[in-house]
Amino acid sequence: MSNAIAASRVVLIVACLLACSVEAPPKNVVSSPGELSSEIKPASEVTRLANAAVLNRLPFGDESDFERAARGFIAGPDALVIRGDDGHVVWDMTAYDFIQGDAPDSVNPSLWRQAKLNDMHGLFEVVDGIYQVRGYDLSNITFIRGETGWIVVDPLITVESAKAALDLVNQELGIRPVVAVIYTHSHADHFGGVRGVTTPEDVAAGRVRILAPEGFSHHAVSENVLAGNVMTRRAEYMFGGLLEAGPLGRVDAGLGKATSNGRVSMIAPTDIIGETPTPIAIDGVEMIFMYTPNAEAPAEMMFYLPQWKAFCPAEEANAVFHNLYTLRGAQVRSGKDWATWLEQAIQLFGADMELVFGSHHWPRWGREEAVEYLANQRDLYAFVHDQTLRLANQGLTPREIADVLKLPESLAQQWYNRDYYGTVRHNAKATYQYYLGWFDGNPAHLSPLPPAESGARYVEWMGGADAMIARGRAAFAEGDYRWVAEAMNHLVFAQPENEQARWLQADTLEQMGYQAESGPWRNFYLSAARELREGVLGERTVNTASADVVAGMTSAMVFDFMSVRLKGLEAADEDMILEIRFTDRDELWVLDFQNGVLHAREGVPAPDPDLGLEMTRADFLALLSGAVGMPGLLAGGRVDLSGNPLVLATFGGLFDRFERGFEIIRP
Repeated sequence: MSNAIAASRVVLIVACLLACSVEAPPKNVVSSPGELSSEIKPASEVTRLANAAVLNRLPFGDESDFERAARGFIAGPDALVIRGDDGHVVWDMTAYDFIQGDAPDSVNPSLWRQAKLNDMHGLFEVVDGIYQVRGYDLSNITFIRGETGWIVVDPLITVESAKAALDLVNQELGIRPVVAVIYTHSHADHFGGVRGVTTPEDVAAGRVRILAPEGFSHHAVSENVLAGNVMTRRAEYMFGGLLEAGPLGRVDAGLGKATSNGRVSMIAPTDIIGETPTPIAIDGVEMIFMYTPNAEAPAEMMFYLPQWKAFCPAEEANAVFHNLYTLRGAQVRSGKDWATWLEQAIQLFGADMELVFGSHHWPRWGREEAVEYLANQRDLYAFVHDQTLRLANQGLTPREIADVLKLPESLAQQWYNRDYYGTVRHNAKATYQYYLGWFDGNPAHLSPLPPAESGARYVEWMGGADAMIARGRAAFAEGDYRWVAEAMNHLVFAQPENEQARWLQADTLEQMGYQAESGPWRNFYLSAARELREGVLGERTVNTASADVVAGMTSAMVFDFMSVRLKGLEAADEDMILEIRFTDRDELWVLDFQNGVLHAREGVPAPDPDLGLEMTRADFLALLSGAVGMPGLLAGGRVDLSGNPLVLATFGGLFDRFERGFEIIRP
């Protein structure tokens, strides 16, 4: 049984993303473009010209965002490094000291501009009584002054970052107790650091309230459990956790600088918001909540503060085009609902609103600017939603739609609508998938060959590997990177041992990364290039399987996750029934196998189980994770076992251990 589920995979949560380490890997040597080798290359002439052209397409003379991002600055360390109790680096803004002056040839100037804005960190006064600490994690943490204490909004990803932010606030504004915490939604960068600002004891005693949207607990814990292993692996690409910070590597995540690498925590909410409007008074502060599910997060809420005429859109409005589909993998989001909630906010509060402050980036002041900002973000999501469906109804496929769909200049010229995080291309595909699924209607795509097999045939048809590489190098020299990447992918999957093929593909993806305006696209391209050259590298993600997060899982979630790990064909030959009683929860579960499927049923005893276990649920989770062994539990009198003990070994052997270091860019 101890082999059933690896410890770090009992639960994997992160809804915007699973956090990747910001510690830099070893530096690489840089060689000349066009030379096939395993070394990093600088920007090619084609890339240099492509990035230079961006300067003529966008209004770089508009410096107003830099004024907004700097407004209200109170204090903050120039050399911001946050460490954990064991000394490891949780957050390091000094890694981005290279982001100065004009964009280098290897970075899209628009992304470079966003990176400079996201570098601005410290404590800021939004208005007297509302303060934000920005640049201490991927997200913002907001402090609202009540009559006696602080109302904390979105306590970052990790305990260490949240504590450092609270320490800065108390140092600069005076020590006040935290009286409430608001989780605006169910992604980890908005609740994971909660133990850095309060304790379960204070919450249990009623000294601190925790407010969250309906469905928060379920989605915060479960969103990434069933597919958590593959999401975490892909998150390493999305946030560039395996890249060195620098002009040729990790520059920015678009939504924020990066993700912290500390301890993720969670405390269950005390107050649930499930209707619009929901007025609540907290420590003398009047708040009006909106319930806004199925847009940026499956469980989310926004709120208005009449005292300041201030609106918090959570993560429904940002200084980026957000994701309708996140590249790490998650359920597709509704652009229609997203636009609807922003329109509803304008209708409810637009007449009086004087300020918008969000969970990412910087505020907007003044009614005209605030409403225009919300309206343009609303229209961004509505436009991509509506036009994708218009083109789909004309018969265009997702790839065709992604290539022809363009924003009107009235939207595209707004910096906060740029492709820094989500992109028009992949959000159009997401909208198609939301309504029509993965199939584009072409039956040739119903049952294509797997990549390695089709790759071998492409190589043969194209005259062999040497001919492909020669043609690929010629196309690379012409800057035809999209085609080289598509063609070389066949060769890499057909002959993964072919160094020349891997290096040419790496060089190609590298140049595409240098040109990308989206932080995640850049990180995906450059991470793939590095793995093509060096192979799969070590894991660099936070440990999200903390005790309080695991405790937040329902038993049904635990058994659902076990069913995903079941080796179905092997289990199809087994016929066994287990009865498990959790003594600390008064729960009875019966597990049985049928046709290679694990069924978990609660409450009805099995007439003749093959094995019976009585133990606490905490011990059961520890057993599954490998933290303890059955002999130790038996010796300590912590488990009562009945029936055939050999069944236990058989049962445990039927479950996979997921290793995250699987290949993405090679077979």
